[in-house]
Amino acid sequence: MVLEIYLDLFSQPCRSVYIFAKKNNIQFEYKKLSLMSGEHYNEEFGKINPMRKVPAIRDGDFCLGESVAIMQYLVEKYGTPDHWYPADVQKRARVNEYLSWQHSAMRPHGSKVFWLRLMIPKVLGVEVPKDKMDAALEDLNNSLKLVEERFLEDRPFIAGEQISLADLVAIVEIMQPVGSGLDVFKGRPKLSAWRDRVRAAVGGELFDEAHERILQAQEIAQTMDGSTLQHFKPKILKMFL
Repeated sequence: MVLEIYLDLFSQPCRSVYIFAKKNNIQFEYKKLSLMSGEHYNEEFGKINPMRKVPAIRDGDFCLGESVAIMQYLVEKYGTPDHWYPADVQKRARVNEYLSWQHSAMRPHGSKVFWLRLMIPKVLGVEVPKDKMDAALEDLNNSLKLVEERFLEDRPFIAGEQISLADLVAIVEIMQPVGSGLDVFKGRPKLSAWRDRVRAAVGGELFDEAHERILQAQEIAQTMDGSTLQHFKPKILKMFL
């Protein structure tokens, strides 16, 4: 039975899993879900991941959620090149350090800016208070500074000379607010150079394919029927405002 991967490429974790699987020539059936339409709440997907989150995989009778766990599973099952999740204990620790940190820093701050700048005002029609926007941008900028100064330092990639899972997770998170029209790379030459190295390591065609929807988010938002999100509106506003 072919590996099934459930994805919505609007989601950062989904993009990291998608890029990783494609880059490593892992054969899988792409099961597309729309988070905006609430398809992750359907009965069929609930059997795959009762937590109702993507990405998720089904490998025969084995189902797994959480992007980091999924990529670590694929690393071990398919014997991907060592640089993705190094056997060297210190290099692996560098990867784990970022993967542990990002859940409460880079990812939520990037998502919050994306929603406050684009989805909430343009799709839900709710005005975002300036102080909320300023605070979100400050948090994002602080996280970006840490990526540059703590996680990258003077290395080409987070764990050293080659791309790893940490870089893959980091780039998809940093690209999220770009979808709202915010140029997070402006005035950050070190971060820009790292992005270019990651894109080259992944392959420009795959990198661009994975990020196509998020980079078209402003155009998509203009044509999106806000009623599709009304059911989730209270939850969204509570989460971000």
